[in-house]
Amino acid sequence: MPTEIIISLITLVLLEIVLGIDNIIFLSILSSKLPKEQQRKARRLGIFLAMFMRLGLLAAISWVIGLKEDLFHILDEGFSGKDLILIVGGIFLLYKSSTEIYHKTEGEEADQTLEIVKLSFAAVITQIIIMDVVFSLDSIITAVGLARELWVMYVAVIISVIIMLVAAEPVADFVDRHPAFKILALSFLLLIGFTLVAEGFDVEIPKGYIYFSMAFAFAVNILQMRLAKKPKPVVLHEHYKKDAEKIPDDLDMGL
Repeated sequence: MPTEIIISLITLVLLEIVLGIDNIIFLSILSSKLPKEQQRKARRLGIFLAMFMRLGLLAAISWVIGLKEDLFHILDEGFSGKDLILIVGGIFLLYKSSTEIYHKTEGEEADQTLEIVKLSFAAVITQIIIMDVVFSLDSIITAVGLARELWVMYVAVIISVIIMLVAAEPVADFVDRHPAFKILALSFLLLIGFTLVAEGFDVEIPKGYIYFSMAFAFAVNILQMRLAKKPKPVVLHEHYKKDAEKIPDDLDMGL
């Protein structure tokens, strides 16, 4: 196997894993709306749907490339099928992230009128499918730019999906146990939604900046969590300090 193909395969697998982080976090947040016994099923189904969508898009690679052609123009700005999908998906992600952040900060139990307590399984899967389409399209278009061999793209997608399946449960459990990280994850999705809309308007925002900033925020939260677990030293008030000083060291306790 030529070295060039090996390098492109490794690069593409790593990139697919990074792009899959968005998918895993979205699945974790959305599946938490379901009853406990349905959450794992929804996450696994969502990941398998993402895999089949990406493999299907690879099979229709000529159609995917055609999505980059402009369909119409508004004020000299061209919009392609890819742009429209990214804009709609980005707006949907912005809406979901912002509403979830609002519910988490304002209190879910206090607001029953918005039907935010539990969603039906079908409703959750529908929303997962919408974002799977957006994330898959972004992933495949990126793959086309990096690899020339179609089988390399297939292998990279399958490997990344296997890793997503392994990582989905630990990520979901961690996010569910730590509310602060849930807000951080939602903020991350908010940024991803903004970048998708920007890409739809042909404004390229390097995702590396976003991933680095979120990794930095994640590291800071980990440090804060570790510091919070440390026992705090007991500090006596000055009044009690003076009383304590009056007690002799060799005080006979009558034993």
